[in-house]
Amino acid sequence: MLHHVSVGVNDVVRAAKFYDPVLKALGYKRVMEFLPFAVAYGTDHPEFWVQLPHNQKPCHPGNGVHVGFVARSRKAVQKFHDAALANGGSNGGEPGPRPDYGPAYYGAFVYDLDGNKLEATLHALVKDVAKNKKAKPKSAKASPKKKKPAKAKPAKRKAKKKQR
Repeated sequence: MLHHVSVGVNDVVRAAKFYDPVLKALGYKRVMEFLPFAVAYGTDHPEFWVQLPHNQKPCHPGNGVHVGFVARSRKAVQKFHDAALANGGSNGGEPGPRPDYGPAYYGAFVYDLDGNKLEATLHALVKDVAKNKKAKPKSAKASPKKKKPAKAKPAKRKAKKKQR
């Protein structure tokens, strides 16, 4: 659905020193740069931009806004969190399950150097969750199945013997 996401920062070079190791922990890399204005990350094309605000004023993180990155393992979530803290970010939520977000969710939250909230998340695919919802749960007590009444079979006729 989304082509890319951008976050505003006050110093792109400083921010890139934070984002390079943090996103590397999730398997992403810097794929484009227009220093000192912007850098972009992704796997093979720009999906996440770090840039100076377009209005050329100081950036302000949005209240309630955060960017969630796909993690491929719990280990990657941990590495993302560790890299963020080691590079000046702050903790927004330790790595771990979040039952309120669903039974298969595992993630971590951090804030970048400018206060943007970031997330690394590992969870089941939407199609897997939907498949599980369709499956009928087996109850401990199985209700007896109603048998359909048997169809009446036509009575067999006895063959009449011909009298001679």
